[in-house]
Amino acid sequence: MITLRGLTKRYGEKTVVDNLSLDVATGRVTGFLGPNGAGKSTTMRMVLGLDHPSGGHALVNGKPYRELRHPLREIGALLDAKALHPGRTARWHLLAMARSNAIPDRRVDEVLATVGLTEVAGKRAGTFSLGMGQRLGIAGALLGDPGILMFDEPVNGLDPDGVRWVRQLMHSLADEGRTVFVSSHLMSEMQLTAHELVVIGRGRLLANAPVAEFIAGNSRTAVLVRVPRPADRQRLARRLHADGLSIEDDNGVLVVPGASVRQVGDVAHDLGVLLHGLAERTASLEQAYLELTASSVEYGVPA
Repeated sequence: MITLRGLTKRYGEKTVVDNLSLDVATGRVTGFLGPNGAGKSTTMRMVLGLDHPSGGHALVNGKPYRELRHPLREIGALLDAKALHPGRTARWHLLAMARSNAIPDRRVDEVLATVGLTEVAGKRAGTFSLGMGQRLGIAGALLGDPGILMFDEPVNGLDPDGVRWVRQLMHSLADEGRTVFVSSHLMSEMQLTAHELVVIGRGRLLANAPVAEFIAGNSRTAVLVRVPRPADRQRLARRLHADGLSIEDDNGVLVVPGASVRQVGDVAHDLGVLLHGLAERTASLEQAYLELTASSVEYGVPA
């Protein structure tokens, strides 16, 4: 369990993380989202004791990271895949980590096989591609077989097959009852991977909810109606407008935000209007996220 209570981090006059409090769910994949500069990486660093909070605390299984006797056995993390000695081979890099936490040497070969790096275990890590470096970083996170795993942009540099593998890995880890905390800017991938979402902006908590609930609460669904006859389209639009619904015409397709398919279909039936299409348009995670964080973007550019 990762527990944050009043977590605050200031650099001079700038507050990067502002009174952040939450419990990261166990047995679920929790996506950690926010614009650039929102404080995601700083929060993760404070969990791992790499940054010291200005206020509040971050706990791993009820303790600060520095008090964990064998931290790699309790929490595994990938924050920066390049944070390793480039002259060491993949196997020796992991062996050094294992021996620092009293983890059996055999575990090194197990995690190398898990991430698909067995054949390059003897190669220097500095020669690895970005994607291979990510796989090695994930192996390091898995090394101690911890109950908590934390990843910052784990699919960065991976090909589509690698991205799918990471998604399946996250789900399998959560299914085993582990805590999986993942930061990413890839909204489409987070929609497929995460069960829960934590969204921050300018260091403050904006949302903490299941994915479906977050999308429903931060975006507009709409009904798309395709009416072949212009006169019928106008009659239907007038009736829906009279019922208090807003109508948008998108190249001959009526868009009715906030309505249900049943509601629009019943009105069309009452009017005897011929339809060639009637469907609900649901929002994506990206749309919901952009609507929620629009006022929290610190390094945005004009659209």
